[in-house]
Amino acid sequence: MKKIWVITLFPEYFEAFKEAGVAGHVLRGVRDGGIELETVLLRDFSPKGYKGVDGAPYGGGPGMVMRADVLKEALLKGVIEPGGYDLESIKNQLHIVYTGPRGRVWDNVVCKEFAKDHLCESDKDLVFICGRYEGVDERFLGKYVDAVYCIGDYVLTGGEIAVLAILDSSMRFAKGVLGNFDSALEDSFEDGLIEHKQYTKPRDFEGEGVPEILLSGHHSKIAEFRLNEKIELTKKHRADLYREYMKKDK
Repeated sequence: MKKIWVITLFPEYFEAFKEAGVAGHVLRGVRDGGIELETVLLRDFSPKGYKGVDGAPYGGGPGMVMRADVLKEALLKGVIEPGGYDLESIKNQLHIVYTGPRGRVWDNVVCKEFAKDHLCESDKDLVFICGRYEGVDERFLGKYVDAVYCIGDYVLTGGEIAVLAILDSSMRFAKGVLGNFDSALEDSFEDGLIEHKQYTKPRDFEGEGVPEILLSGHHSKIAEFRLNEKIELTKKHRADLYREYMKKDK
């Protein structure tokens, strides 16, 4: 069983995640995906409760910084001890992740790589640190964090949404999460293009029908039609992806 730990000030974000969608089915054990998610409430490991998790930055400046000692205590007492890990060899047992602007940019390639390395093939369990305020004391990051990821060039109020995005996107590539794994391999970005248009019942909607080729049953022609649609849609809506696709095509 792969175990995922999340150290956070707001575990309710993840309780909602566990209750919804295909990822939630796996995390609740409704569908066998072999992944378990545990949240660790950071303020439980502060001597002053909620108000003791952060401090004013040395050198001055706005905002507050999450304390290294409190995060270490949460890691030791909230993850390592209850998880039965060995403190002396946690680098061999845990892969600890933080999200922030200095991190590797999260895209489909990185997502698949992460899923393969950390959800499918590695024996290590995962720990996510959810930052808040102005960030985390650098000494904790330097000593305990193995990898940093950035989900985009914008600022969130906390790391919970970033961690949720990483979990939701990467779990799609883990065995047993999707009912049909091929659907993940045919989604947008898999071949450098965005997905083709989709249609379902009713056959006529407000006077507009479905492209006849999709009703023909001719699989090779349908595949050609959809590829051409993907190219045109990518060219129209994501010129950056289209340029990269054209380079590869040559």
